Amino acid sequence: MEPLDPGHSAPDARPRARDLGIVVGEAATGPLNAITDVPGVRVGHTTVRRPPGVHSGVTAVVPDAVGPHTPLPAGVFTGNGYGKLIGTTQLAELGALETPVLLTSTLSAFRVADALVGWMLERPGCEEVLSLNPVVGECNDGVLSDIRARPVHEEHVRAALDTASGGPVAEGCVGAGTGMVALGFKAGVGTASRTLDLAGRPFTVGTLVQANFGGTLRVGGRTVTARSLGLAADGPEQAAETGSCMIVVATDAPLDARQLTRVARRAVFALARTGAAYSHGSGDYAVAFATRPGAPVADADLGPLFTAVLDVVEEAVLNSLLAATTTTGHRGRTVPALPADRLLAALGAPAPSPAPGSGP
Repeated sequence: MEPLDPGHSAPDARPRARDLGIVVGEAATGPLNAITDVPGVRVGHTTVRRPPGVHSGVTAVVPDAVGPHTPLPAGVFTGNGYGKLIGTTQLAELGALETPVLLTSTLSAFRVADALVGWMLERPGCEEVLSLNPVVGECNDGVLSDIRARPVHEEHVRAALDTASGGPVAEGCVGAGTGMVALGFKAGVGTASRTLDLAGRPFTVGTLVQANFGGTLRVGGRTVTARSLGLAADGPEQAAETGSCMIVVATDAPLDARQLTRVARRAVFALARTGAAYSHGSGDYAVAFATRPGAPVADADLGPLFTAVLDVVEEAVLNSLLAATTTTGHRGRTVPALPADRLLAALGAPAPSPAPGSGP
């Protein structure tokens, strides 16, 4: 067995979107611009690499004290259901999150769910638990990793859960993001947060994305492709009709399950800003939960939160791309990273003139 890599820091620090002056929306970020800005939320990664064929892992989003006796209000939304989000039906039916949310590779999702159940049953207070609803999402890392090897095992899951912490969140080629490809570039895990006022009270919303979806990248309204940046993938490129995205949204605003489903819906909508194709073969899901249950905010006051969710998901996708590094994987396929210098040059160039006959 390969040594466990807890994956708390990416191997090569790269600039995030804001470091490059790419600012999404007007609301302020939290101190870390990460999902861990939401009080009571921790993140852990385990990265599983056996070059050149295996680039995989698991990521855990862990709300403090969550459990079958202390569930959190939650909502889920499916943009396109070509995926495996284990635990979806009970989450939708009851609006209650009983476990951390784990993300991994498609064919490893079932092992991860089993390991999560075992870990939860060992928690204090769970000695008599007879039913548990693990929530595990997945994206397919088969472009760069030998997905049939199912390399994520129980020890990797436990390491991600046991080392989950607050503070900065590693992004890019780490944990569940290790083998991900999105919008024509190497991608992975990304995160972002916003602070906002709802009805005169301050709250935080944050997201973590596992970006692996098809489409054509858009940044600030500009279309960006590997070809337009002078890059070329070695081997077959990800088809626009394949891929997935798993989105986890956390907030300390008191919301009920119905409202959190509305939040999750907007998180999936936000992928359109980045150029998502939402195609037949894409599994596009969002899970949203609130860490501080209480009397819910009035629906009429939720507008700023909805806007913030759109912004954090867009920025988290950009961060997942900018943090990732060029990777050569299974069967010699190479997927290029999004180079910050070329991206900035492209964004600073004059906008292309419309084609004749394309309208004003």
